[in-house]
Parts: sequence; C-alpha cells; structure tokens
Amino acid sequence: MINDTPVAEYFPTDVLRKKVTDVIGTRNLTKDFTVTAKVSGGGIASQAGAVAHAIARALLEHDPELRLDLKKTGLLKRDPRMKERRKFGLKKARKAPQWSKR
Repeated sequence: MINDTPVAEYFPTDVLRKKVTDVIGTRNLTKDFTVTAKVSGGGIASQAGAVAHAIARALLEHDPELRLDLKKTGLLKRDPRMKERRKFGLKKARKAPQWSKR
C-alpha cells in the first residue's frame, strides 16, 4: 500500500510497479512482508525510486546478508540531487535580473 492505495493503482505504468515490487522479489520475500508507505513531493517516478530505496534499506536492517544482492541491483544508492536555494539579488537560484548598460 502506498498512500493508502494499492501499488497497482498508485503507479500507473508497469515499469514503476516493477521497480517497487522487484526489491522484495530479490530473494522471494513477497510472502514474508507487508509494506505500507507514505510518499509526497517529486514526481511519480521519483516516488517509485524512493519507495524502492526505503524497502531495500528496511530489508537490509532485517537481513544484512542481502546487502550484496541489493548493491548489485543498485537499490542502495540514494539520488543526492536537491533543489538549489535562491540567492539574494537573483530571481531564482542562478537567474539574474536583466542587465542594461544605461
């Protein structure tokens, strides 16, 4: 369940659903766990990646021997990109007001 809706309804495409469900399927753990997640912000694809990352980290807490499999599939990598803060004197993070010579 993601935001109180089933995964099949919350993620519209098969690719996004597969990204989330493949994490648990690494060692056939689908019968052992029930996952409930609350996500907000970003887009649907980013949310799918965040849920997959969270499930992978939870599985790692449960069984440290899964670390090698999860690392090989790239599920333990976090995307560090964030929105850059707005600087004073600028319109946005890097956009400056139009410059005129006179």
